[in-house]
Amino acid sequence: MNQSNSDVKLGRFLSLVLRHDPAAAGISLDEHGWADVKELLAGVNRTGRKIDMDTLERIVRENSKQRYSFNEDHSKIRANQGHSVSVDVELKETQPPQYLYHGTASRFLPSIQREGIRKMSRQYVHLSGDFETAMAVGKRHGSPVVITIDAAAMAEDGVTFYRSENGVWLCEHVEPKYFVY
Repeated sequence: MNQSNSDVKLGRFLSLVLRHDPAAAGISLDEHGWADVKELLAGVNRTGRKIDMDTLERIVRENSKQRYSFNEDHSKIRANQGHSVSVDVELKETQPPQYLYHGTASRFLPSIQREGIRKMSRQYVHLSGDFETAMAVGKRHGSPVVITIDAAAMAEDGVTFYRSENGVWLCEHVEPKYFVY
């Protein structure tokens, strides 16, 4: 389904609030990244944006990246990953497949080849399970390039991997020695 333009704008604001800046809506997140839905709705509406529970549920359901999750009774919501604020989204350690992929812009390649893939302002490095998704991520940042990573070798060497609710693979850092050329 294609989200309406207003849903996309609200979704971007929700991403800001639930991943990076809860104060933008005057709310707080608990230690696991959960926000109270009633507080979130009131906070978003106080910013001049219009949102109700039906709209929020539609945005969560139709978001192509599956960025958000509700708890069982839909009284709480959180972003699945991508936080720059410190939260524990209760990720479970998971054995990765042989290869994972990282999409980025070609202008970042020289730095990545020297330093590896760093988490920058996020809690983890984000990796994709397939080339196509990584390519789409890279396109968002400019002329795309996809780096293939020997995730199995990383895991053998003791690197811990997690897989978020929406299928994004996460780890602390990827050293250049694990790049597959």
